[in-house]
Amino acid sequence: MNQEQLKQLEADLWAAADNLRANTDLKSSEYATPVLGLIFLKFADNKYVQSEPEIKAEFDKLKGGRREKKIEDIALEKCGFYLPDNARYSYLLQLPEQEDIAKKIKEAMTAIEDYKPELEGVLPKDEYMPLTRTDRTIPAQLLKTFSNIPIDASGDVFGKIYEYFLGKFALSEGQKGGEFFTPTSVVKLMVEMIEPHQGTVYDPACGSGGMFVQSQQFIQRRRQQLGEDFSGDELYVYGQEKTLDTVKLAKMNLAVNGLRGEIKQANSYSEDPFNGFQKFDYVMANPPFNVDDVPIATVENDPRFNTYGIPRKKTKTKKKDQGKETVPNANYLWINLFASSLKETGRAALVMANSASDARHSEAEIRETLITQNLIYGMLTLPSNMFYTVTLPATLWFFDRAKQDDNILFIDARNIFTQIDRAHREFSEEQVHNIAIISKLHRGERDAFIRLIDHYFAQGMTCLLENKEQVEAVSEHLLTVLGDEAGKQAITGLIDQWRSLGTLQERYEQYVKKQNKQSIEAANGEQQGLRAEFDPFFANLHNGLKGLDKSVRRYEKETGNKQRGMKQLKEALETLHKEVKASEGFYRHIHWLQERFPHAAYEDVTGLCKLATPQEVKEQDFSLNPGRYVGVVIEEDGKTEEEFIEGLLEMNKQLESLNEEAIALADVIAINIRELTGE
Repeated sequence: MNQEQLKQLEADLWAAADNLRANTDLKSSEYATPVLGLIFLKFADNKYVQSEPEIKAEFDKLKGGRREKKIEDIALEKCGFYLPDNARYSYLLQLPEQEDIAKKIKEAMTAIEDYKPELEGVLPKDEYMPLTRTDRTIPAQLLKTFSNIPIDASGDVFGKIYEYFLGKFALSEGQKGGEFFTPTSVVKLMVEMIEPHQGTVYDPACGSGGMFVQSQQFIQRRRQQLGEDFSGDELYVYGQEKTLDTVKLAKMNLAVNGLRGEIKQANSYSEDPFNGFQKFDYVMANPPFNVDDVPIATVENDPRFNTYGIPRKKTKTKKKDQGKETVPNANYLWINLFASSLKETGRAALVMANSASDARHSEAEIRETLITQNLIYGMLTLPSNMFYTVTLPATLWFFDRAKQDDNILFIDARNIFTQIDRAHREFSEEQVHNIAIISKLHRGERDAFIRLIDHYFAQGMTCLLENKEQVEAVSEHLLTVLGDEAGKQAITGLIDQWRSLGTLQERYEQYVKKQNKQSIEAANGEQQGLRAEFDPFFANLHNGLKGLDKSVRRYEKETGNKQRGMKQLKEALETLHKEVKASEGFYRHIHWLQERFPHAAYEDVTGLCKLATPQEVKEQDFSLNPGRYVGVVIEEDGKTEEEFIEGLLEMNKQLESLNEEAIALADVIAINIRELTGE
């Protein structure tokens, strides 16, 4: 299942589910649980169908012998589930309309829990009955909707669908919905930066468990890239969350993705269900920001929070309030918790409000302690509008208790994002890897940089070859429609340019044969040379498209837009633009990386990253704000000083005019109010 098919499936499923939600009187927060429950049920059934031949073969082999086992025990060993007949998705889907489908779904969920005790009380059961209040067929419609998920969809695909629905529910629910969901692209970046691959992972504010899922998927990617012989089962996850409904979501998410671990309901300020002090290999979380009602008495004697200092109010507590004091802001309680939960070799990544990077008073003292004890590995500023509940930029903090130096890596990623709608942004897959490679280079993993460039070349060549046939077909079609001689020349040039791809393909294949046989320096030089050979290819494509654009506009003007086929002509031209842009995308990422790190080694890049020494951090009063260190890139606009001043004066005139209009409107409003009130 490719990415395009997955996106289409996600969109179709959401459209169907959202349409059903419109026909109930439930809020999306109430509707999310039964929908996600059925996604879980479909996953369990798919996985069982795939394992069923092996389960039956094992059962038949052992039947009647000394080692005979119950079929449910074999099923649990082989696929993690046993599904009796009444819990099979096909059984529920084929029930007649007169049956009480909501009741049957409840019975199916109960049966699954009976054979998988760790899910006891987790799966939705009574939540399906309210769906029938306005339309008793809603549960059956939902079953039909999710039956479209392919039987061969892997656990990874299911995880993506599951996370997609969590994100969509968070988006539709607004402020409340974001409580259980951290955007997947942010989690991916955190995971790529700290690289959890063996041991224990802890999230004290785990929400739906997205940090754990991405950790497992990181392991799968690493195994594919490096061919390392270890299994995702070597991760064991520990999560705690104060809201019971969210705990259930996390447990289902772990089960959907085959993760081992424990999720418990707990308030992290006052409860420590895992005895977590200095226990974990990795810690990741997106805790609540700026909580101000945590009692000092709850945390001041807890080593999880007091090891590096307790945040306290700057004013002395009045006598009558003694014993009732609260922390001024709990951000540094969370920061303390992450640092104190790590083993001696542990690494952590957390999302935190920007304000914590420069917080004053007692928070500043804690921050200085963390810095002087060399716990802070790096800081990364995120773009704004990445979260459903936070519009201002947040910052990622990274801890590493086994650092090899005493410097701190600062990254400013505010200008790296993909706009997904008017109000929300995300990192693309490539942007995640481009940012994370900065940290890998800092740790000396230069081979990771070479592998990433290789990956982009491979993806780019695949995209070019896939698009070549379509682009040539579209170009041939344009040649028959466009009568303009200049246009025909432009099209012919485009066709010839695409056909020259064969030469570049040969050059690329020669490079591939040398892979893994060269030093880093030699491979980097080869990659830069190969990229330089692609540059004129794309430059000529763009020049050809520009000439074609002019010819189409001229043709449209001459025919008065009445020529038959003009719409198809424009659509064909738009297709060409899209295909060229898609084909060039991976090479743009190669450019981005090679321009900033030309030697395939870490170096400071103004406006992007800076490795700051302890002295430099001290000179900034121990601020951890990346903007103070990274600097700003001044973009040249090509204007002379006179042109700049002229433009500035023109904008000032516009501002004065707008101010005058605002004053006039204010006078009108004041007069109208006086008339309405009789004053």
